[in-house]
Amino acid sequence: MINSDAFSYINVLDKAADASYTRETLIANNIANADTPTYKRKDIDFQSVLEKELREGSTQYSSMDAWVKNMDTSELTAQSYTDYANYSYRIDKNNVDIDTENVELASEQLRYQQLTTAVSQEFSHLKTAIGS
Repeated sequence: MINSDAFSYINVLDKAADASYTRETLIANNIANADTPTYKRKDIDFQSVLEKELREGSTQYSSMDAWVKNMDTSELTAQSYTDYANYSYRIDKNNVDIDTENVELASEQLRYQQLTTAVSQEFSHLKTAIGS
């Protein structure tokens, strides 16, 4: 994380990219354990954490720029969880659906790509502003 107001959006995007990468890893692990008896799928929900922070900040600040500038990015952390820990539709008590996991992985890969592109664009904007 970079400590400067100029990097506020980059810091938020960085947190989102980290969460997206973690989710990709969890999904890949779910796929790898699709045939492991009693394995329960794992996931992470960063989007809810970000939405909560956005709602709380929207009442305190007059603009998104002011909110992001004053945001405590340490609050933007999501924990992994076991999804439907008590649910199994298979005899071996595993709850991983390989087709769903593959779709989720493809979706998360696109999200990660978009986030890294957004970070790159923010740095490009800063470079333009500096005049380099």
